Amino acid sequence: MPETVAASYPDLKGQTVLVTGGGSGIGEALVKAFAAQGSKVGFIDIDDASSLKVVDAVKAEGGLVHYEHADLRDVAALKGAVEAIRAAFGPITVLINNAAHDERHAIEDVTSEYFDDRIAVNLKHQFFAAQAVLPDMKANGGGSIVCFNSFSWMIAMGGMPIYTASKSAVLGLVRSLARDYGKHNIRVNSLAPGWIMTQRQLDLWLNPEADKMRAERQCLERRLYPDDIARVALFLASSQSGAITSQSIVADGGWV
Repeated sequence: MPETVAASYPDLKGQTVLVTGGGSGIGEALVKAFAAQGSKVGFIDIDDASSLKVVDAVKAEGGLVHYEHADLRDVAALKGAVEAIRAAFGPITVLINNAAHDERHAIEDVTSEYFDDRIAVNLKHQFFAAQAVLPDMKANGGGSIVCFNSFSWMIAMGGMPIYTASKSAVLGLVRSLARDYGKHNIRVNSLAPGWIMTQRQLDLWLNPEADKMRAERQCLERRLYPDDIARVALFLASSQSGAITSQSIVADGGWV
């Protein structure tokens, strides 16, 4: 990835930022990027080992970070984790709804229980995380919510229909929240990453044939990495994007 000069967003300094799924991949990059801006970053994840490494890395750089273990499918556990982060760092004014799991599944194998589980993993928690922090943002006089969807449904990607359905549904959620809370100066946007080279993607899906296809379909031939997405999220969270709400930003190197 080419070297870049990190942008500075002074208004993010001191804000309490909540990142879901912050223990690895794009989420890890998000936690580190906001901490580098001087934000107080709370994050929720289910993988203690990976998450504690992120905590150590952020603290080693002088950042403020707080980790809460929770299964986001459990709404009560999610709300408890949000409350613990609020108690540690104060009212939450930025929410980054990042957590997801792109598990492949064949249409013929999907049961009602599995369908509900995939919706819970990829969509439901985004609503309840927003619900939990909106009072903080109203009291603050504004805030920013960034809900992650995916370019997978835009390119008609097969092999995981409940994942792509839930990710496309994020746009409806975003537009509704943006309309209802815009009067409180709360902005709500969607961020759709393309094929981002997290360690999971490198381990499971990247091979020479797939990488050649990626380079051909993107306008930018280079691989995209978690930091590419974190930079977009910083912009959407900051006041520099103050006129942007109810939008979906696609960061996929020009694939769509």
